[in-house]
Amino acid sequence: MIDISESVMQLLLALIVVGPLIGAVAALLPAPPGLKGKSPDQAVLRHGVIVTGAILIAAIVLAFGFDHDNPSKMQATTDISWIPALDVRIHLGIDGISLPLLVLTALLTFLCALYSYFKMPSGPSPKAFVALILVLESGTLATFAVLDLLLFFLAFEMVLIPMYFLIARWGGAERTQAAWKFILYTLLGSVVMLLGLLLIGLKSGTFDMVALATDNGPRLSTSVQVIAVLAIGIGLAVKTPMWPLHSWLPDAHTAAPTVGSVLLAGVLLKMGTYGFVRILLPIAPDGMHTFAPYLAAFAVVGIIYGSLACLALAKQGAKGDLKRLIAYSSVGHMGFVLLGISTMSPTGVNGALFANIAHGLITGLLFFLVGALKDRTGTSDLDTLAQESGAALYGKAPRLGGLLAFGAVASLGLPGLAGFWGEMLALFGAFKPADDLSRPAFLTFMAIAAVGTLLTAAYMLIVVRRVCMGPVAPGARGAAKTEPQALADVQGYEFAAWTPLVALTVLAGLWPAALLGLTDPAVQQLLSGGKS
Repeated sequence: MIDISESVMQLLLALIVVGPLIGAVAALLPAPPGLKGKSPDQAVLRHGVIVTGAILIAAIVLAFGFDHDNPSKMQATTDISWIPALDVRIHLGIDGISLPLLVLTALLTFLCALYSYFKMPSGPSPKAFVALILVLESGTLATFAVLDLLLFFLAFEMVLIPMYFLIARWGGAERTQAAWKFILYTLLGSVVMLLGLLLIGLKSGTFDMVALATDNGPRLSTSVQVIAVLAIGIGLAVKTPMWPLHSWLPDAHTAAPTVGSVLLAGVLLKMGTYGFVRILLPIAPDGMHTFAPYLAAFAVVGIIYGSLACLALAKQGAKGDLKRLIAYSSVGHMGFVLLGISTMSPTGVNGALFANIAHGLITGLLFFLVGALKDRTGTSDLDTLAQESGAALYGKAPRLGGLLAFGAVASLGLPGLAGFWGEMLALFGAFKPADDLSRPAFLTFMAIAAVGTLLTAAYMLIVVRRVCMGPVAPGARGAAKTEPQALADVQGYEFAAWTPLVALTVLAGLWPAALLGLTDPAVQQLLSGGKS
């Protein structure tokens, strides 16, 4: 690792959080400074690639400069008084829990900007599109870097407006209704969450997340913790999303442009589960203990519900949309994350954090692939895709078909790929939850969730068979084969945007210690009340 001074680390983290905002303002200027292109549109899209690329480089340097021997320690910290009357501070910092999410956000945003440079979604001026992507990136990065409850709320809300406009202005059919549904659900959840955050801050006398998470910080009564967990948990559950607060997600994904779906699934959903780990587990452990069995119950219902919905969409003749199917699969996958968190055990929470990263990589790749498929065929309807003549996707675009199959088997949790470890650790956490939780109840939850893994394998393999191999019609065996219709295979810019996701999915699957070595010490300290 690189030996970087603490002051440089502080500057890097501040640049990562604020840099995209500066870039967003520059994108709206008549001509982005220092950039030339064949047209103003090309110049501003190039500007987006350069800014997000610079943020990604800064995040990678920050990761290399991070003290990997002490991942439980808050590093690159900045602590400046902002509103003294309320003890609100501009407090930034990263540890082994937040660093992977920070790098994932920077990576996915850069890949989306690169993809959009070559394949800009149809809609208004690219200036607004690039500015919204950068504001969205800044808000997401800030969510994972801030250590003050009110700053967390501001960053948490900062991403809503950009995502609303990305769906409403650059989305597909029924984009207006989907955008309104997204904003109403998330705003209503956020109002309740703000009340819970204010309750914690006012009762404890501080909004500092580090002080609240340690034994040295003000202790909250059990009744205050229960109310706070209920209020904050509702807001976080909407963003996760947890069943039954998930109904905005399929519509939003179906209507969103490709890069909107990638960022929504790969980054925004992680903000909710991160809040559970960063705020509720250490600050309100008694309240979490009260609600842990209910959270686990909702999680496993979401796993089964999401899987059954995907099976229904994958079934032949069901008029299923492939983007909608992947959106419902996210409900199931995030159910495993919530199950791991609800165990309140190091194994379960580590599994939740690992599943978060794996879901961002795999589902981000799947939405890229489905978007490319829709661009080529004009549809993401499963029946239409499956009824094409010849050898279907394997015969017409073998590399695209192979990548889709890879994404599907990674999503179903094939051992050796990233999707396996998070779900397995979440199940192990449910097998042996925290000592003061009911083990028989969590064994039941574990058994139900295990059925969900089988259902996930079923619908993903059906999708691969239908889209990549084509329909298997009665009497088709032995019939004359028709020549497969030509379809553009993976292009150079697509290869550049998708390869990092494939490589990291394999790397995380073969070397899980790279991620668990970061998260485990931080989780152990977090669950022990800040004790080293």
